[in-house]
Amino acid sequence: MKHLTVLILSLLSFQLSHSQINEIGVFAGGSNFIGDVGATNYIAPNSPAFGLIYKWNASPRHSWRATLIYSDLKADDIDSDDPRRIQRGYSFDSNLLELSAGIEFTFFDFNLHTGEKLVTPYLYSGISVAKHDNHYFVNGVQTPENTSSWAFGIPMALGVKSNVFGNIVLGLEVGARYTFSDAIEGSFPDSAANLQYRFGNINNNDWYVFSGLTLTYTFGLNPCYCPTD
Repeated sequence: MKHLTVLILSLLSFQLSHSQINEIGVFAGGSNFIGDVGATNYIAPNSPAFGLIYKWNASPRHSWRATLIYSDLKADDIDSDDPRRIQRGYSFDSNLLELSAGIEFTFFDFNLHTGEKLVTPYLYSGISVAKHDNHYFVNGVQTPENTSSWAFGIPMALGVKSNVFGNIVLGLEVGARYTFSDAIEGSFPDSAANLQYRFGNINNNDWYVFSGLTLTYTFGLNPCYCPTD
């Protein structure tokens, strides 16, 4: 039985190695926040963001993808076009660590084994979860609660990528995250004792955006994209 199990696992590993190609790499860029504090521009990176990316290319047109990105998320009312926010003068600085997973679709075939230089736009979406510090504002001053929370969301990214050299793929991407939270900027305190300091529009949830470059290395044997009978 033991030898049979080893044989089955070996066969499965062999089949998988011939039916997929992997990409692993990094993301480097910036982040910006859209909510009840700061500017409301959708693409306005004001803080560095760094992360890791893994992709499993299931076909020339789609990939399963996972990312882990960290940023020191910031926003400042003085950067807003709203005179009321500028006069209020709130600002926050919060650590954010996001894990997302989903599917990436390319507009054109992106078969990395043709030996040709390829360029294609792509879309990415799925589900995300971000761990962030909790805080609230007292007389305009950011006050930490010494706790953290998880904000679930939906990533929506648009990018363009190309196999620039050998097994190296370079991409340019802008990805907005719509979250199911209204607490990232501190407008909804985590502790019930601090709810008196709640402010902002309770009907609008928080957004944040990652903009930057992706650089991945591809490895694995040639996938079989041929249709089966």
